Amino acid sequence: MKVLGSMPATSLLKNLDYSVLQQCMHCGMCLPTCPTYMETKQERNSPRGRIALMRAVADDELEVTKALSDEMYYCLGCLACQTACPAGVHYAELFETARAEVERAGVVKSTQRDFWRWLTLNTLFMHPWLLRFVGRLLRLYQATGLDRFMRRMKFFGLMPRSLAALEPQTPRIAVAFSDKLISALESPIQRKKYRVGLLTGCVQDLAFSDINRDTADVLLANACEVITPRSQSCCGSLHAHNGELELARELARRQIDAFDLSSLDAIITNAGGCGSHLKTYGHLLHDDPYYAAKAVEWDRKIKDIHEWLVEIGFRKPERGAGVAEITYHESCHLCHGQKIVSQPRQVLQSIPGLVLKELPESNWCCGSAGIYNITQPEQSRKLLDRKVACVNATQAPIVATSNPGCHLQLANGLHATGQQVTQPVTLLARAYRSETARSA
Repeated sequence: MKVLGSMPATSLLKNLDYSVLQQCMHCGMCLPTCPTYMETKQERNSPRGRIALMRAVADDELEVTKALSDEMYYCLGCLACQTACPAGVHYAELFETARAEVERAGVVKSTQRDFWRWLTLNTLFMHPWLLRFVGRLLRLYQATGLDRFMRRMKFFGLMPRSLAALEPQTPRIAVAFSDKLISALESPIQRKKYRVGLLTGCVQDLAFSDINRDTADVLLANACEVITPRSQSCCGSLHAHNGELELARELARRQIDAFDLSSLDAIITNAGGCGSHLKTYGHLLHDDPYYAAKAVEWDRKIKDIHEWLVEIGFRKPERGAGVAEITYHESCHLCHGQKIVSQPRQVLQSIPGLVLKELPESNWCCGSAGIYNITQPEQSRKLLDRKVACVNATQAPIVATSNPGCHLQLANGLHATGQQVTQPVTLLARAYRSETARSA
């Protein structure tokens, strides 16, 4: 192997606790759970192969090169390997550190790539007001029918193929964002038992603000007072997963500052991918003298909506949600990252008249994986086709999931069949509302 010669002054992998790199026993239990390994059967495309590459960098046996970058960005980061691993390897930490190492080394710098990363990671997702402004422009573009006109005129055929392929995947922007739908403080009709904070997210806010409203309604129906800070920032998962750890730390500090932790019983998230990252603030800020203790408290109080509902013994609805059959796709970061598997099913099974049909390979990645469907469209499409085939095998007209990225990916994949995508918390909210409608 080539000896390292052009590494940055401070190597992130070399500074990583070496015991984390040593945990991997190379047993191979992760191999059949890894989508990229199962696609290529190449050792380097497996979790243990990638860990071996990371360890070689840490041992000064391998340079950080474009080939290493390609491998780390070919990884979905789905964390299925963490579930399978008998040694408890924390692959998420290794994966994020390796991508940060690649970015620090600058081995894949280019004008075009640098521009898009600056525009998205450094600009749009660091400034909530700007992201929402762009969202409003996109909403206007869609609401006026200009998007359909541009397709009829075949305008997108003039663009580079990679960009033209992304246009149909553009999410439909919500009519109103979360701050318009949810008040800063909302109290339950019955006696308050809990006081919780509600995270509204970034993509979740732009495309699925109605699901945030549903989440607030479900919390209110279960005796929770809901605090929803205004103009919330991105949680930082997009930055951490793409090698921008300092930006991720800045966003973590903003999130912590937005909530009065001491006054809350829990902070609720309804996005599986965001939730997995939100629960790592303690590690992310462990060296920060001001935020380290706050981040530990944050980690203790952050709860996925399904996790929280089961924990408090949520009230089972008396009426149905107008849905007879459904299947459930597990968000990778909800089941593998947060280990939340049974709780969403318990929520769905609590709804009268709803039959849950188990989805084959329910915890196999759908190919969304953050922005993987943008950076690795071919592999993403293969995973989506596999997931759609599994959904079709259930013959369920509706599939539920618990992550905005999965929601968008599945909606794109099922568009031709007419099958719908929803979320468990939305169905629970609908069931609660049907009770109110009947009593009225």
